[in-house]
Amino acid sequence: MTKVDKNEEREERIRMRIVVDAYDRHERAIGWYTYLEDTIRFPFEARCIEEREVSPLEEGETVQVVEMSSVEASESEMFVTIEWMGKEFGVPLAQLEPIDVDSDTEQAVADWHYWDGRGYMF
Repeated sequence: MTKVDKNEEREERIRMRIVVDAYDRHERAIGWYTYLEDTIRFPFEARCIEEREVSPLEEGETVQVVEMSSVEASESEMFVTIEWMGKEFGVPLAQLEPIDVDSDTEQAVADWHYWDGRGYMF
């Protein structure tokens, strides 16, 4: 993934709403998890926008996203649970683009894509 240009409005939202008062890696991960879980309206349809070694999805494939994966699964990056081929399992949120979702869900996923695209770490 190419590095995303800096967006001051998004940076401010991330600093003041998502990772505010987060002093270490674990607290930043929990901040992101809580923000995404509270903001995203599940379930929603999404398209795979990039292939990942940890996921069987292929670029262009469409899936149903049903919920956030467990907090434990999201300690290094944010994972969501999808329905795929009769099974449910977690995949990185960064590899999915929502289709026809409400504005809050669209913004929350875009915030995570921005964080990931900037190469930021917990």
